[in-house]
Amino acid sequence: MEQDNLKTLEELKDIVERLRNGGRRIVLTNGCYDIIHTGHVHMLQKMAKLGDVFIVAINSDESVRKFKGYPRPYNNEKDRAFVIKNIKNVDYVVIFGEDNPLGIIKVLKPDVHVKGGAGLCERIKKEKELVESYGGEMVCLELIEGYSSTDLIEKIKRLESES
Repeated sequence: MEQDNLKTLEELKDIVERLRNGGRRIVLTNGCYDIIHTGHVHMLQKMAKLGDVFIVAINSDESVRKFKGYPRPYNNEKDRAFVIKNIKNVDYVVIFGEDNPLGIIKVLKPDVHVKGGAGLCERIKKEKELVESYGGEMVCLELIEGYSSTDLIEKIKRLESES
């Protein structure tokens, strides 16, 4: 599967610089996006509306495994990137292997770094401080209640054990 919108960080740096010089507002979010569900799609569409160009940074398989534990991720990074890119208004996808997106933020300096989750901005102070240090804006949106990959996995396990 060819993905011309799946970029390396270096490629995105050049793209973002060109777009920003053209007056475009850059929005960045990040996450595992292992099992895509309705909540993800709604949130990503809301996030995209915060600017002109929307970039989604996806955790590498190794970093998901470190963060979520085995057997995650259920979907490999290339498949997750393909699904995310094909969500309306997602312009670019980049895969990163670090524990947090600080390196990506330092390179791309998005105008808006957006996350989903109640109280999340208080828990990711380093990201918030970095974004605000160069004049960017940190935005935290409320998650859509009732949608969680972890809850979905638990539901599947429960249903399988009942059958």
